[in-house]
Amino acid sequence: MDEVKPQDIEKMTFEEAMAELENIVRQLEGGKVKLEDAVNAYSRGMALRDKCEEKLNEAKLKIDQITVAAEGKPAGITPVTIE
Repeated sequence: MDEVKPQDIEKMTFEEAMAELENIVRQLEGGKVKLEDAVNAYSRGMALRDKCEEKLNEAKLKIDQITVAAEGKPAGITPVTIE
């Protein structure tokens, strides 16, 4: 069962999602966050982690599709449909 991510996270780049995730981790590690806020931050952090993982998987698929010529040099890419 896929969890629905907030729309703002869906629109984020990998770098934006990673920066916010790192900020959340710093706040939680600091230990000065109220319990309810920590639970909410953790939940958002998991959605951000999922977004980062999704973007990394997309990048890996693109890299995996690079076509190599006979001499071992990149010769192009094979189109990939990412669902």
